[in-house]
Order: sequence, then structure tokens, then C-alpha cells
Amino acid sequence: MDRRSCRSRYESWRYYKHFPYVASPHLQRKLRAYEARHRQCAPGTPLYVKSVEQLRSGRSAEGMECNYVVWIPFDGLGNRILSMDIEEYMRLPVTNLLGVGQDIEKSYTRLLDAKVIGPAANATAGVPPYVYLSLGWQLKDLLFFCGEHQLVLAKVNWLLLYSDLYFAPSLYTVAEFQDELRRLFPAKESVHHILSRYLLHPTNPVWSMVTRYYRLYLASASWRIGVQIRMFSFTSISADDMYNQILACSRQEHILPETDADNDEAVATGGHGYGSGSNNSTAIFIASLYGDYYKRLRSRYSDQHAAKGTGARVGVFQRTHEERQATQNLAHNQRALAEIYLLSFSEALLTSGLSTFGYVSSSLAGVRPVILLTAFDHKVPEIPCRRAVSMEPCNLKPPQGMECRGKPMDIEGLARHIGVCEDFKDGVKFFLLDIVA
Repeated sequence: MDRRSCRSRYESWRYYKHFPYVASPHLQRKLRAYEARHRQCAPGTPLYVKSVEQLRSGRSAEGMECNYVVWIPFDGLGNRILSMDIEEYMRLPVTNLLGVGQDIEKSYTRLLDAKVIGPAANATAGVPPYVYLSLGWQLKDLLFFCGEHQLVLAKVNWLLLYSDLYFAPSLYTVAEFQDELRRLFPAKESVHHILSRYLLHPTNPVWSMVTRYYRLYLASASWRIGVQIRMFSFTSISADDMYNQILACSRQEHILPETDADNDEAVATGGHGYGSGSNNSTAIFIASLYGDYYKRLRSRYSDQHAAKGTGARVGVFQRTHEERQATQNLAHNQRALAEIYLLSFSEALLTSGLSTFGYVSSSLAGVRPVILLTAFDHKVPEIPCRRAVSMEPCNLKPPQGMECRGKPMDIEGLARHIGVCEDFKDGVKFFLLDIVA
């Protein structure tokens, strides 16, 4: 991870426009300790060899210097990034021992039911060598979020984490974690923002894609607006309806520059900071699988429809439009990651509801985006969008219905920092205290 092998780690700060939070001193100490532990326990070290031998023995052991969370990726790139949560992942060459994909038979809930592990397990039988945690959309291992079960899982040397969710807010339901989490993140809104900037570093080929495109098309503008458009099969609407929703949202929240072609009421609202720099220009960067919205916005800001009243030059750009998602294609994911970073270098963001791609871009940017509300049942929402009250991703599937028997959590304190997501009534996210008080 030196300057030559990982340029993005040392250069990305030059491109970000917002620096709203810094890591707390306590978090900085924990991250440095984690770096040291990572160097001691990574593949190729004596301690790693010792841990693999323990795995082969068929049971976990107390007093091991290194324990491992093995992250099992699935779903799209945004889901994969969010599900890393607080743990950085390592690709470990032990697939012949652990297998790949879901391992329901070794899931924590199954092992609990069989009394192989857990508070009611036979203590003389020993702890299994690894436990599979099903923390994806179906969230089968709810008891992971109970303090008494965290005590049990702490004895397991290898945890296989299968998830496509951002579940950091759910960790606050573990009473035993709350004091430590408060020290790590005094500002709850900062959790994913700080960790994503610290943990996520594109490889040199991806970083070259990012910086080359930025310099060619975006760097010279005085104001950059990122527009991320995602359509799900269960929320699909026509391109006309989506485009009109984008324009309605822009008029409501003053995101995109108005033009001579807009009606008088819209023109009177003005813009949201565009054209404020010395060169009086705005760059709109579009990230979407489809090219239609780029063509429409480019036409909107053509020479005959200049930005109204400001004299600002408006450029519209789109790096790719691949028409369909190719989750398992490495080159596709590299291009997608490049576009996440290009979005994150914006002064303002307009993102799609429920989109983890948009969540990650906003967190990296340190920006509270305007979120296009989702067309559930294929109906355009009456309110086109909402301005997010925090840059945190939505926890789309918070745990519900589990009965914990450990230390009671601080429900009142938790309620002051966690509320319903703007784009999904069943999800929760971190809010700032002064907003929800």
C-alpha cells in the first residue's frame, strides 16, 4: 500500500470537495491497531498458518492471536461495498476448507437449534471451527444482533459473513457495543463516510480511469453536479416519466440549472450554487445504465437553451451506458467503481432511492444528496424527491422480532440518532441529533 502500488490512497483527498468529519482520536487508535493486526495475521504470516491448522482441526480454540471474518460477496457493486460494514475483508486462500457461497447448514441459527453452539450448547463438545452468518436480505441469523450471542460468536475463530446490506445501525442495538460505538463515532452521520474513505481504495487501473476522465471533462468546471439514475424491475416507469420526475425534483430542490425553456415560475427560483466560480461553468455528470437521460439533458443545455440569467456554461457528461448490469463481470464492476468515484467528486448529488450505488457515492462525497423517490407499483410518486437529512446509507433490512436476553439497550438514546429512511419506510438510517430532536 505504498504510493506506487496504491495511488488512490494518497491522491483521492485532492479530488473530494467536502470534508465534513474527521476520525475521532479513539477511532484513529483503533484503525492503527487494526493495521498492525492485519500485518501480523494476513496470509503468508506464521500466525495465519497457525490459524489454518486450527481450522483443519475441526474446532475453534481459545487464545488464538488471530480470528477472521471472511466476507462472501454477492449482488451488485454497491451492495458489496456497503456489506463490508466495519470489517475490512481479505481474500483468503482457504476455500477448500470453508467452501464458497451460502452454507446454511453451518449457519448460526441452525447450530443454535441443534445446540452445537450457543448459551445452551454442550460445553464439552467444543466450539465449531467456523460459523456461517446469513445477514443478507433474508436476514436469517437475527440473533447476531443480541449481546449474549456476540459473546458466543467471539469464541469462534472463523466467521463467514454473507451479506448485501449496510447493517452498521443495527450494531447499535447490541447494548454491549454502544459505549464503544459512541467513542468511535461521536457524530453518527459520519460512520460510513469515514470508513469508506479510509477502507476503500481503487486499484491503479481503476484510479487511472477516474482521474483521466475527471481531468478531461469535469475538472475545469466551477460547479459539479452528480446525477445517478437507477431503475429496478419492480419500480420501472417510462423514460418520459423518469425524466419528468428528475426535472420536477430539480425545480423543487434547485439542483440543475434552469434554462430559457423553463416556465417563469421555475426560472424565478434560481439555481443552487451553479456557476458561482470564476469560470462560471457547471458540469453535470450522469451515472446510469441508460444513455437516454444523458441525451435529453444534453439537448436541454444545448446552445439554444443556455442556463437562464447566469450566463453559465453547462456541460453534460456520461462515461458509460451499458444498458444492463453485469454483476459478475470484473471489467463492468471496475467501470462502475470508477463512476462511483466520479460522482463522489461532485459538489451536489441527485441519486435514486433504494440504490446502494447512490448511497456509496454520497458517503464518499460527504454530501447529503437529494434522493429521487421510488416509483413503487410503477407509479410516479407525487413528491418527486427529498433532500436527505444525512449522508448515511439506509439500512434496508433492520433486524426485527428477535428476543435478546443480555444487557438491555438504550432505546431512548438510540431513537435520538436513528430514524426512518427518506426512500424506504421499512429501513432506518443515522440522523444528526439536532435534526431529529
